[in-house]
Amino acid sequence: METAEIMYKINRMPRRQRMFIAERIIHSVRSEEQNTLLKKAVACLYDDYRTDKELTAFTQLDFENFYETR
Repeated sequence: METAEIMYKINRMPRRQRMFIAERIIHSVRSEEQNTLLKKAVACLYDDYRTDKELTAFTQLDFENFYETR
């Protein structure tokens, strides 16, 4: 389906449906951008976390029991 055909069909829809489609597209684009940024951050920091034990010191506590105090 061509862009012009998609736009034609969207423009013929009721306003509520068009708003729903617009919101879903914006959400999709934002999610894609966020995933791209997270992948870049992981790539930049991967070596640091792999080699610098101070960055992962608290992972030693991952299997400890946790008791919340009130």
